Amino acid sequence: MIIQNDPMGQAIVDFAKNGIDQDIIVSSDLCEDDVISSAYLFRSFEDMPEIEQVALSRCSGKVLDIGAGAGIHATHLQEQGMDVSCIDISPLSISHLKENELEARVINFFELKDEKYDTLLMLMNGIGISGTLSNLEHTLLKAKALLNKGGKILCDSSDIKYLYTDDEGGMWVNLNTIYYGDFKFKMKYNDHETDWFDWLYVDFEKMKDTAERAGFIVNKLIDDNDQYLVELINK
Repeated sequence: MIIQNDPMGQAIVDFAKNGIDQDIIVSSDLCEDDVISSAYLFRSFEDMPEIEQVALSRCSGKVLDIGAGAGIHATHLQEQGMDVSCIDISPLSISHLKENELEARVINFFELKDEKYDTLLMLMNGIGISGTLSNLEHTLLKAKALLNKGGKILCDSSDIKYLYTDDEGGMWVNLNTIYYGDFKFKMKYNDHETDWFDWLYVDFEKMKDTAERAGFIVNKLIDDNDQYLVELINK
């Protein structure tokens, strides 16, 4: 199977099959390049940050892991006897998940319909699929349509305002004209490279306000400096 423009999936397959640990290069329109080690995508539950461990402990009922990647979260839940399925837009990632006996399919979250879950899991800033702050409410309403009454979204994000702060603590971006959490990214791994795509980092107050407008009860579970975990309960 030859698939281009699937850097995350190719990194997952290479590590799973051959133990090849290479960096996935993440480029941004606002920051210097960052890297994700392919080995990090295979971390154990014990090596996961507290945000992920707590989120997994709060899952219940029928769970959908959105952007499942290498499947470490879904695998942990399945080992706990939970009913979990996975979606991702990476064909190679989905092939890996299926080989590891996880229920998985290639589909964009926004294309889901006529399905119901008790928990939607969106870790590693999975809510970033909103793309922009202006699309966050639409994303949450889409999620709401997929949830049973009393169901929940578990998601984390970061307030990245610090990226725009100068040495004196002043802000160098006009916060009245652009939301500072609206990013553009692209990813590269060997000869696999994506196009630029929109990705959202949303501060807690805007998350809370938007989620409440969409009809959710908002519980902040963890507040770790600039990063937080929330549980959004469908009324």
